[in-house]
Amino acid sequence: MLGKALAAGSAAVVFTSVVIAAVVTTVVVFDQPKPTAPAPGVSGAPSPEAFSDIPPNLLVLYQQAPRVCPGLDWSVLAGIGKVETDHGRSPLPGVRSGENFAGAAGPMQFLAPTFNEVVAKHPMPAGGASPPSRYSPSDAIYAAAYYLCDSGAPTDMHSAIFAYNHADWYVKDVLDQAARYRIQTPSGTEDCRNIQASGAAATVIAFACAQLGQPYVWGGNGPEASGGWDCSGLTKAAYETVGITLPRTAATQYHAGPIIPENQLRPGDLVYYGTAADIHHVGLYIGGGKMINAPTFGSPVQIADYRYPGDDYFGATSPLTAATDSTNPAQ
Repeated sequence: MLGKALAAGSAAVVFTSVVIAAVVTTVVVFDQPKPTAPAPGVSGAPSPEAFSDIPPNLLVLYQQAPRVCPGLDWSVLAGIGKVETDHGRSPLPGVRSGENFAGAAGPMQFLAPTFNEVVAKHPMPAGGASPPSRYSPSDAIYAAAYYLCDSGAPTDMHSAIFAYNHADWYVKDVLDQAARYRIQTPSGTEDCRNIQASGAAATVIAFACAQLGQPYVWGGNGPEASGGWDCSGLTKAAYETVGITLPRTAATQYHAGPIIPENQLRPGDLVYYGTAADIHHVGLYIGGGKMINAPTFGSPVQIADYRYPGDDYFGATSPLTAATDSTNPAQ
């Protein structure tokens, strides 16, 4: 895809300087380490910059598309979308219609032959155009994920991005932007390694631990559906991993019970905050006085003390106990 080196959004004058810069960069890059790519299978949550810069509908697509290339980090796709067309916001030719001077088009700047080859090889998911179009954000982003995968991602991200646009400066720009778009190290990872739980409780907690660092989104049902979690969306999804369906809000989850006294808390139970008239928050107890929760706006999913000065702790429930009792009725 050598033509992709003429990245969209470049005018003829800019192109000349870019080519010169690319040649110079090629000489220098042998004496410098390659930009760091995310490790295969490791995916960071969106950073504040990602939320402020990426249109919400595209952020969801960037996070959904890597499912077709297991181990591909969503932030790489977002980095390409930013470098190519500023997530489709560039006013230059070939972004919303037509082609640029190199023949590239759409938010991810595909050449027509390359795009046609990708969509002929890989079926595009629902939500795009029919037939698939370079101008459809869904088709373009999924096609980019497939193309990167076919080019070596996630094992060799440098080669995969270089195949997308044959320039070392381009690979560096994409990886640098990707790094700014993701939270690097979710807090609480070490706490998750030390949890004493087994069976269904371990499964529920493992799911919640995997969400550490994901952003808080009011009404959020996860990064793929909403870009993040709210408190009860997280606990509901965690319990669904063991076949238990909880109501959607903190208050209705509490009233679904069974209610237990605080001194009987075990890993996997739920803890609630508020008053009888307004239960406003729920967390997943993991033992040792800690919980995993999606706290509030601006605070990602994290591990915290479930009791803290000034808290309005209300009570606890044990949905796993209810499930066990229902499958083993008293004789």
